[in-house]
Amino acid sequence: MLRFFDLERIDAKKRDVVERTKDFDEIYEVFKPTKGSEQSDRCIQCGDPYCHNGCPLHNLIPQWLKATAGKDLEFAFNLSNETSPFPEVMGRICPHDRLCEGACTLNDGYGAITIGSVETFVSEEGFKKGLKPKFAEHKVGKKVAIIGAGPAGLSAATFLLREGVDVEIFDKQARAGGLLTYGIPGFKLDKHVVARRVKLLKEAGAVFHQNVEIGKDKTFDELTANFDAVFIGVGAVKGRRSGLQGENASNAHLAMEFLVDIQKKIFEEARSENIEVKDKNVVVIGGGDTAMDCVRTSLREKAKSVKCLYRRDAHNMPGSRKEYINAKEEGVDFEFYVSPKSLVMNDNGDIIAVEMIKTKLGEPDASGRQGVEEIVGSEYKVDADVVIFALGFDNIEYPFFASNGIETDKWGAVLVNENYQTTQAGIYAGGDCHRGADLVVTAARDGRDAARAMVKMLTV
Repeated sequence: MLRFFDLERIDAKKRDVVERTKDFDEIYEVFKPTKGSEQSDRCIQCGDPYCHNGCPLHNLIPQWLKATAGKDLEFAFNLSNETSPFPEVMGRICPHDRLCEGACTLNDGYGAITIGSVETFVSEEGFKKGLKPKFAEHKVGKKVAIIGAGPAGLSAATFLLREGVDVEIFDKQARAGGLLTYGIPGFKLDKHVVARRVKLLKEAGAVFHQNVEIGKDKTFDELTANFDAVFIGVGAVKGRRSGLQGENASNAHLAMEFLVDIQKKIFEEARSENIEVKDKNVVVIGGGDTAMDCVRTSLREKAKSVKCLYRRDAHNMPGSRKEYINAKEEGVDFEFYVSPKSLVMNDNGDIIAVEMIKTKLGEPDASGRQGVEEIVGSEYKVDADVVIFALGFDNIEYPFFASNGIETDKWGAVLVNENYQTTQAGIYAGGDCHRGADLVVTAARDGRDAARAMVKMLTV
């Protein structure tokens, strides 16, 4: 350990930019064993590990870095799975620069440990060697229904199964994974990675019911009658509208509608939207990771041009820095300090341009974030054949919430106590449906901690 003087930070190698935009395969290569060990060997083994504290899951990062540096792959694999439901996913998609790597002591002058890339390496090398996460061999005679097979639901299932609790998962999509399967493009997360983890859960005894929507195909009462507890992990996928006249035009789309539609196209599943951007001028409005997913997906769908319009600058973009860099490398045109004012329509009701106005940053608000001010008289037009709004997400208030005494706040988020129990005894919730649109890692933490609370309640 402590070889940060001798070894510089090395990021995982990316595929050639010209080649990678031709398909939806992952762009980052997995570390080879030598590289994984070397990068782990840079760790200084802090007495108070900031990386551990910076990780929402509080993963045992220094410990599995030390094991990786010492070439003890099995121990590193087991440690990485101890606190995380799917480290091979987190290593790929977490905004490490804002979490564990951002908190790394070596950030100050030496370059943080490439924690995400090592995490991916440990998992993939472990799977290659035949290692598997451990689950309970004996059952405790209790069963939990999980609504939603996304990050929170899969995490809850993982930690319930580890304690011998049976789980059945009800999900409205054709494949399990939720956002991991349908919302995050394959160039960031290969779908076989998600399918492999789902398979491991099935081998551990999880029962998946796909194409089943609670409140439509199955009643909530059936779950409460047949299970010892229920966990709600339905996410927050209601896209925010712009409020501009014409936003419901046939060539205007919400970000998640677009991403899900393209993924279903790749899966060759039935599509409800049939969104096509080939040979079209695509304009994406927004600056988060979802916006980056949309612009990079549009490039791979062979759009004629792709522009991303954002009201602040690159430094203030809310998403991961590396996703912005990847999008820039791949040919996305960014325009900063601009905000949409209106949509220009033709006689057929289709959008042909977006009228923009230039902006500047004003005084900071209560949180310290600078507000956005429009510059009077700076309007101009951006031609557009397709407009995609990536303006964030809101909660969906499912009818079975109110009818079963499950209270929500003014934003539609499910209210829970410190044990993730809702206002209805025996009903738990976590992830975005509780906290609003957030990171996959926070949804995974909610699922894990809710599972632990359920186990405690069920086994007293």
